[in-house]
Amino acid sequence: MARDKARTTGAEAKPLLDKTSARKYSDDSADESANPPKIQERTDFSRWRMRDDQSRHTWQYLEDDEEAKKWPQSFADKYFLGLDVDAPEQPKPKTPLDAVRNGLGFFEKLQLPSGHWGCEYGGPMFLLPCIVIAWYVTKTPISWFYATEIKNYLFARAHPDDGGWGLHIEGESSVFGTCLNYTVLRLVGVDADHPKMVKARATLHKMGGATHAPHWAKWWLAVLGVAHWDIVNPTPPELWLLPDWVPFAPWRWWIHIRMVFLPMSYLWSKRWQAEETALIRSLRKELFVEDWAGINWAGHRNTINPRDNYHPKSWLLNTLNWVLANIWTPILRTKYIARKGEEWVMKLIEMENENTDHADLATVSGPMNLVCLYVRDGPDSYGVRRHRERAHEFLWVKDEGLLANGTNGVQCWDTAFAIQAVMDAGLTEDPRWRPMLLKALEYLDDQQIRENVKDQDICYRQQRKGGWAFSNKDQGYAVSDCVSEALKSVIILQKTPGFPTLIDDQRIFDAVDTLLTYQNPSGGCSSYEPPRAGTWMEMLNAAEVFGNIMVEYEYPECTTAVVTALSLFRKHWPDHRSKEIERFIERAVTWIKSAQKPHGGWYGSWGICFTYATMFALESLASRGEKYGNSTYAKRGCDFLISKQRADGGWSEHYRACETGEYIEHQSGSQVVMTAWALIGLMKADYPNLDHIKKGIKLIMDRQKSNGEWAQEAIEGVFNKSCMISYPNYKFTFTMKALGMFARKYPSETVI
Repeated sequence: MARDKARTTGAEAKPLLDKTSARKYSDDSADESANPPKIQERTDFSRWRMRDDQSRHTWQYLEDDEEAKKWPQSFADKYFLGLDVDAPEQPKPKTPLDAVRNGLGFFEKLQLPSGHWGCEYGGPMFLLPCIVIAWYVTKTPISWFYATEIKNYLFARAHPDDGGWGLHIEGESSVFGTCLNYTVLRLVGVDADHPKMVKARATLHKMGGATHAPHWAKWWLAVLGVAHWDIVNPTPPELWLLPDWVPFAPWRWWIHIRMVFLPMSYLWSKRWQAEETALIRSLRKELFVEDWAGINWAGHRNTINPRDNYHPKSWLLNTLNWVLANIWTPILRTKYIARKGEEWVMKLIEMENENTDHADLATVSGPMNLVCLYVRDGPDSYGVRRHRERAHEFLWVKDEGLLANGTNGVQCWDTAFAIQAVMDAGLTEDPRWRPMLLKALEYLDDQQIRENVKDQDICYRQQRKGGWAFSNKDQGYAVSDCVSEALKSVIILQKTPGFPTLIDDQRIFDAVDTLLTYQNPSGGCSSYEPPRAGTWMEMLNAAEVFGNIMVEYEYPECTTAVVTALSLFRKHWPDHRSKEIERFIERAVTWIKSAQKPHGGWYGSWGICFTYATMFALESLASRGEKYGNSTYAKRGCDFLISKQRADGGWSEHYRACETGEYIEHQSGSQVVMTAWALIGLMKADYPNLDHIKKGIKLIMDRQKSNGEWAQEAIEGVFNKSCMISYPNYKFTFTMKALGMFARKYPSETVI
């Protein structure tokens, strides 16, 4: 096929480890980004490779034939790309344990060289625009092969009826998703007259056009120069100058929203916009229903399409916005205050970059920080160059094309669950799986975070020493359940005969000491840090498309992970902070009980939805000996799950349950992941009617393919109530966990 060799991308270079080697982008070469790359119909999928550089994932496209021969595609590469992996057929399983072995036989081939499991972490449709728009405005070249597969992915994910895009891949079209992804397609070279673009544009216009977009979209369009800054509600950086005691000071906000607000506020204050190009002028005509020159920008600050308005702005926020826009900014705001706010915001961004080696927290804040550094320091500064390189770690290529992940991966999280699935099946001492498990243990050893961040108090970071991140230690944000699941996996393996003790007692204690900082006054546990303000702060939620985004909350999932990790820990180290741990667990389980809904289930915030959280809650209760036969809480939880079991033995909950707070059946039918979640909860609680459990186990076994894998079904994860996200490895880890638990708990029972 014809290949454009003129353009290059940072994905072709190995990740950098020092400042001196960072690639420079001169203004001359950067001007190339103003001209769209030469997209093709598709790339040659046999040329894609996923590089695992100590769990830093970057997709490489090998245009040179000789290089492609020297670096053959791995089994994992082919699987991720949807190519034929030629996996051998396995013996038909006669028991659930046979099915686990077949699943492991396939899943071990997906273990990456550094010892972990990776996969796509897509779903949200606003992530890729953050990266592409940031690249465009910073004149970062986009290779033809990236552009081609971005186009293919967005075309594949366009709504089949109206051609638009939603907040996430299974959502209905929205202004947020449609205006941003339409813009991305134009930036990578798709013509405005392409039939898919004409259809998407018509849908956008029916919804009111870009003036009806939520705040985050308006902000990006203002940075791009497609919209005027007057359409963006005020985000003054001087809010960061408020004393820490102020109840609504930004340091009290949830970590993700405050890390997004930092760069948002800096660029709002600077009112910086990208260099105007013919494409930007064209987008001004394409994205708006009104004549661009006549738009009342300030009058549309609060205009939003109902589909995007999941969390309408409160009267308090509207009042504050009015005061900021009409009194503070034009009358009271001095240049000195603005400059001090901008300087402190950039200092906090610099600390974030230093603490993460420019990977940053996630896929929204990272690209925003890139633009801030470009504006302040220019295109050849180290920070800009390093951000350009690290952005590739957030991208993923699959059969549909190129997408952006929610973070730079799921490495530690999925690896911990893989280890536990083997443990639950009683196979940790089986020599067949020892090499795989040893590599996984070595990976978790390498990825443990060994120190707190520099200037922890100044940059408002939570203790993290001894913890694990969701993705990898480069990103470096410890999360309560990620620390817990990794710690359990380490203890399980290191207490199994034949495995080495790679993580010594002191490092185990470090992890436990960090876990003990996560408990809230209520007894429950949150994710990144305990809440720093009350839920009243949601009255200041300006994102509009998300719920529960302003502060931390307690979660049954996180609480259970910490409870079970501490319970396992004290079996082996009964003297370390024993009274504190006992009190912690007692208060946590008490909170779990208080969070039970009237129907008997628990609301899940990280997986869909009641099925997911109820599994965890029942595990918490079981850790204290409270089960179906002796606990009304456990009994009600089990009865809730049983009431949702389908005739075929499975469970199937729709993502809209997360949005509405009510259980909603999925129209597609039973799903193996949700079936596994329900079965795990029932077995943890010793639910007495085995027929219900056996029917679910049989469904999981029947869905398994002859090569040991399971097919991908509906989306599994969620965050902030309204946005869904994919966890493709769950169809291996949780299914094998459920099957393995059944095999060990009921060894004499037959299913088939």
